[in-house]
Amino acid sequence: MPASLTLHATSIAVEGRAALIRGASGSGKSGLALQLMALGAGLVSDDRTVVWRDGDLLIADAPAPIRGQIEARGVGILNAPAMGPAQVVLLIDLDAEPGARLPVPVSEDVLGLPIQRVSRNDAPHFPAAIHLLLRCGRAF
Repeated sequence: MPASLTLHATSIAVEGRAALIRGASGSGKSGLALQLMALGAGLVSDDRTVVWRDGDLLIADAPAPIRGQIEARGVGILNAPAMGPAQVVLLIDLDAEPGARLPVPVSEDVLGLPIQRVSRNDAPHFPAAIHLLLRCGRAF
């Protein structure tokens, strides 16, 4: 198993708990990150995220050349306060079809660690729900 991986993913963190936002080019990774940042999340990395294991934790950070930068389509590359490294607790899959109204929690292994995964959701409340999930967790 590699010591670290560079993923095609954007990552943000809320109170030290990070989410990896994964999806094809143009799927809205940076857009969702910007919405989450407007709600108070911090930018870990845009478009490429380095992850590694620290015992039973998955840690994410930005590659040095892009630290503190995020692309806003139609606006340009913006500066943002860099946050990270941060512990990854959530994977948002923008390529997956939206899930059920009350989805059964699922996880995906990243470097041998199970990470909770949620599917894309086009509802206007999705960024707020992700922000709250990172802050407070899931009720069931």
